[in-house]
Amino acid sequence: MLKILTVIGARPQIIKAAALSRAIKNNFTKELSEVIIHTGQHYDQNMSEVFFAELGIPRPHYNLAVGSGRHGIQTARMIEGIEDLIISEKPDYVVLYGDTNSTLAGGVAASKLSVPVAHIEAGLRSFNRKMPEEINRIVCDHLSTLLFSPTATGFNNLVNEGFNTHTKPPYTPDNPSIFHCGDIMYDNSLYFSELAAEKSNILSDLNLNSSDYVLATLHRDHNTDNQANFSSIIDSFIQISKNTQLVLPLHPRTKKVLLSNVNKSLYQKVKLNSNLKIIDPVSFLDMIQLEQNARLIMTDSGGVQKEAYFFNKPCIILRPETEWVEVLETGAAILAGADYDKITAAFGKLSNLINIKFPEIFGDGHSAEFICETILKNNE
Repeated sequence: MLKILTVIGARPQIIKAAALSRAIKNNFTKELSEVIIHTGQHYDQNMSEVFFAELGIPRPHYNLAVGSGRHGIQTARMIEGIEDLIISEKPDYVVLYGDTNSTLAGGVAASKLSVPVAHIEAGLRSFNRKMPEEINRIVCDHLSTLLFSPTATGFNNLVNEGFNTHTKPPYTPDNPSIFHCGDIMYDNSLYFSELAAEKSNILSDLNLNSSDYVLATLHRDHNTDNQANFSSIIDSFIQISKNTQLVLPLHPRTKKVLLSNVNKSLYQKVKLNSNLKIIDPVSFLDMIQLEQNARLIMTDSGGVQKEAYFFNKPCIILRPETEWVEVLETGAAILAGADYDKITAAFGKLSNLINIKFPEIFGDGHSAEFICETILKNNE
């Protein structure tokens, strides 16, 4: 039996891991065993613990409890802890997700100990190296043995960076292989959407009607920590919410920024605007319900961009670039960055479009099974 060591640490990774854990439990219990490390990169109760219970993810075998800190300090602590566990657990593969500091730390620790890395969401590029996530994903890709890209664009990015599409097994760090396998989050969205409809009461709790509100999320440093960007986005939310309800789940840190990083007059407008509902972070199932029933979604989150598309919702992307260029090409999303004029114009355009097309670009909902099968085949 092969042993995989799964490294998670941030909210999206916890959710993504559910799909792979579920595939192992349902189809590969005789061939694969999984040990889960939670780095503790996100340690807030609402951002971590609730997800394990709600999504039925196996409890992590280890929690490094690293917490927050400067990138170097946080990543170094993770590398140290992951390295110790690789030595003691002796896995056949280390499985990593996305582009966080946990991803980078797992890639460095595994490669130094000559353990092959399977990177899920490989090949995604914003082509903006000012983003810490861009550095993390590039480094992890080039340390990996099996690279699983969710989109054709991600696959082509890897080809352009020198990965060979004609490599033959067995695959190793010196002979890696790339795969276009579909998106593991699409697996999850299909699986959990019915459960969310049954169990979530978020719409009634917030007194919301389906298709009668806008959902927004905001968390990236270049938006929250830049006063001009943050104020511009909040101002656009105020303008848009004059005629429709706007729901904005905010992480506690971003709530603090709202108090300190906008001028008093703008903050007063926020407080006095009953159509702008600022709420605490919600559970995964509640978020699915909010996404499924929104009229339109605005976000700087890569994951929420995709989920908007999964549920056939137009999306305004509050970033100057996106890794999910296919969504832009369909016309279902518009890049607006932190520009007030672009955000409000995008809202007007997408609100008035009818019959937006959402072609299948994220696979068939079985990428987790494909990943498990590929890992097993490489060790036959």
